[in-house]
Amino acid sequence: MASLSFLSLGCFALTAITATSGLSANAAPAAAPVTYAVAPSPTDDSVKDFKKYFKKLKDSASRVEAVLTLLDVESAAVVDALVPKLADKDPEVARAAARVLASFKERPPVDRLIARFEKEKKDDVRLGLLEAMRKGGYEGLGEVVQEALMDKSWAIRRLAVLALAAGGDQTVSPSILGLSEDPEPAVRCAVIDGLTHLKAPETLTAAHGHLADEAWQVRTSAVKALGIVRDTSSIPLLIERLEAEEGRLISDVGASLDNLTGKTYGTRLKLWKSFWKSYGDRYVIPTDEELAKLRATQAKNRKKYGIEGGTSFHGVETPSRSMLFVIDVSGSMEDLVVEKERFDGANYDSWARMDIVKTELLSTIESLEPHVRFGIIAFATDMKRWKKTLVPANVINKESALDFVKRLEPLGGNSKSDLAAAGLGVAADLSSGKTNTYGALSLALGLEDPGKGRGRAKKADYLGEVDTIFFLSDGRPTHGTFIEPKEVGDRITEANVIRKVVIHTIAIGNFEKTFMKGLAENNGGVFVDLGK
Repeated sequence: MASLSFLSLGCFALTAITATSGLSANAAPAAAPVTYAVAPSPTDDSVKDFKKYFKKLKDSASRVEAVLTLLDVESAAVVDALVPKLADKDPEVARAAARVLASFKERPPVDRLIARFEKEKKDDVRLGLLEAMRKGGYEGLGEVVQEALMDKSWAIRRLAVLALAAGGDQTVSPSILGLSEDPEPAVRCAVIDGLTHLKAPETLTAAHGHLADEAWQVRTSAVKALGIVRDTSSIPLLIERLEAEEGRLISDVGASLDNLTGKTYGTRLKLWKSFWKSYGDRYVIPTDEELAKLRATQAKNRKKYGIEGGTSFHGVETPSRSMLFVIDVSGSMEDLVVEKERFDGANYDSWARMDIVKTELLSTIESLEPHVRFGIIAFATDMKRWKKTLVPANVINKESALDFVKRLEPLGGNSKSDLAAAGLGVAADLSSGKTNTYGALSLALGLEDPGKGRGRAKKADYLGEVDTIFFLSDGRPTHGTFIEPKEVGDRITEANVIRKVVIHTIAIGNFEKTFMKGLAENNGGVFVDLGK
C-alpha cells in the first residue's frame, strides 16, 4: 500500500507542475522530451536481491530460507542464480536449490536448465540438475539428457533414466531400455521403474529379463512392474518365480499375480499352478475397470489368504528372511496404555507400553525359524544395535536377543531417577529419553551420511541384506537431524527408493498417527495402530 500511495503522489505532482507551467494541450513540445526509466520487474528484483544478500548469510537455516524465496519466480535468471548452489557445502542448501529448480511451470527456465546441464562438468551439479528435472517432471529433455545415459557415473545414468521417464514421453523408452543390462544394480532398477512409470511396452522386456537378477532389489522392481504393466505373458513367469523365490519377495510375487489376475491366491503356489494349468491356454486378464471391482473382494479376503509360515509381529505377517526390529525406548514408553480393552487376554507384566512391546517382541523372537536372519535396534536419543549385522535365528542368538529385549527399559521417563545402566547404557536423564526417529531409521537403512542424497550412495549403502523393517514408536520425533514428521518421512522414503526395503510401522500411544501410516504406505509396508 505504501508504494501505491507514493505512486499516486507522484502522478499528482506531475499534474500540478503541468497545470502551473502555463502549458496548454496544444502547446509546442519541449525541445528535449523527458525519458523515464522502466522499473525493474519483480522477477529481476527477486534474483538481484538474492544475489546481493545470500552471500552475507552464514547459518544454514537462513541460507535455505533465502533460496526458497525464489520459489514461484518463473525466470531463467533463477536457474543461473541457483545452479552453483547445487554444489554448496551445506547439503540442505543444495536440496533447497534443487527444490526450486523443480518447481517451474513455464518453459523458458526449463530450457535454461537443459542448457546448463549440457555445459556443466561437475558431477554434483549435474546430479542436482537431473534431480530437479525428475522431480519437476519436465518434458522435452531431448538428446542432451539422453547422452547422460552413457555417463561414466552410475548415479548420473540412474537419474538420467528417471528424469527422462518422469517427463512422460514414451518415445524415450528404447533409449532407456538400452541400459537394462547396466552393471550397476541401481541403474537396472531405474530402467525397470522408469519404463513402468511410462507404462511402456518395453517394460515387459526389461522386467521379464530380470526376474532372476542377482540383486534382490532388481528382482523386486521386475516383479512389481509386471503387476502394473499387466500382460498375460507374465503370469507363468511369475508363477515360476514364486516357486524359486524365498523370503520377502514371495509376497511381492503373490501381490503382482493378484494384481494381474484379480485373484486372491497370494503366495499359495499350488493354487496358482492349478489355476494356470486349467485356464492358461485361454486366459484373458481383466481390464483395469474389472480389476478395480475385484480389488474390493481381494481386500476382504486378504485375511483369509494370509501369508503362511512367516513371521508375525503385532499382527503384521511377513515371509522375510532378513528382518530388523527397530524399537522405541524413549521416556514416554513407560506410560500406561489407555485402551486396555485392546489387550485383554494377553499375559503382559503391566499395562506400560514398554512391557506390551517387549512381550510381543519376545514372542516373535522365540517363533523365528532357523533360516531367518534378524537384528534389533533400540533407540531413544541415541541408538544401540543388539548386533552389528543380521544373524541367524539359531538357539544361541535367540537366547541372546531375548536377554537383550528383557533388559530394555524406557530412558529418561518421569518416574526414573537412576537408569544409567539400563536400556541403551547411557545416562538416564531427560536428554537421553528423546525420540530420534530419523536417526533410528537412517541406521536401519544403512545411511552412512543421511544428510546427503541425489544418488550419491555407494554400492555398500543400498545393497543391504535387510529387506524388511518393523518400526515401533509411540511418539513424535523430538531429536535428531530432522524432527518435523513430514520431513522425516519424506527423507526416509527418498533414501529408500534405491534400497527397496519394506517398512512396517506399529504405533502405540497418543501420537497423531498420520506420520506412521504414511511411512508404511510410502514404503510398501503395513500400518498397525495399537491404540492409546
